[in-house]
Amino acid sequence: MILTVDVGRLQDAVGAEILQPIRTPTLERNVPEPYRHRGWLWYALTLRSRVILASKARVKPGELGSYEELATPRWKGRVCMRSSQHEYNVGLLASLIVHNGAQAAEEWARGLKENLARKPQGNDRAQVRAIKEGECDVALVNTYYMGAMLQDEEQATWADAVYLIFPNQAGRGAHINISGAGIARYAPNRANAVRLLEFLSGDLAQRMYAEQNHEYPVRAGTAWSGLLESWGRFKMDQAALQQVAERRAEAIRIFDRVGIP
Repeated sequence: MILTVDVGRLQDAVGAEILQPIRTPTLERNVPEPYRHRGWLWYALTLRSRVILASKARVKPGELGSYEELATPRWKGRVCMRSSQHEYNVGLLASLIVHNGAQAAEEWARGLKENLARKPQGNDRAQVRAIKEGECDVALVNTYYMGAMLQDEEQATWADAVYLIFPNQAGRGAHINISGAGIARYAPNRANAVRLLEFLSGDLAQRMYAEQNHEYPVRAGTAWSGLLESWGRFKMDQAALQQVAERRAEAIRIFDRVGIP
């Protein structure tokens, strides 16, 4: 079995022809259609949203509501992000291509570049630290990092300085990415691999993912952890992730043309 994060990596495995199709009633029931491969080659196991974290001190609630707004002049010199070539940011831009078209996505990337407070650097947690230290006011971060930081004595102070904004709630919803799995094309223990995949998409494993890793269950009806619930229910983008993954190469070219490091 291949277990990994980011739908792009799963699509790379599809392109390398190292996965085999698996279709069972249990998997179809546990994993909604947007979060599985059309040809049954991979399935999501958890969901994570790429949200905007904003300074509690410098950004008022309701002041920012969409990814698109990050590229407007109001946020000039106020945005932090990690490398544009990181898979999390590539996935977000690919989703903007799917929803808004390539030209609009490139204009967004150019506006985002103009609004950067510093050269892209560090990981997602480093962006939150930069907000706390006053280098910027908002940043793009995956949701589960908030949970991880709150469990760290030093980093909890970073997390306490920000709040989550789930973008585009009046429209398509917040961008979603996944961790997921597929079964290797020549797996010697196929039956056991299928059983493991079904277990990981089932209620017990889904609750464990939510409690221990602060990710959202992919299986409908599975209870969220108390921490996830504290952030509030939100509208998730329902675009098929396979379609998003197929626009990654175009997203990378756009970031290259725009010149975001």
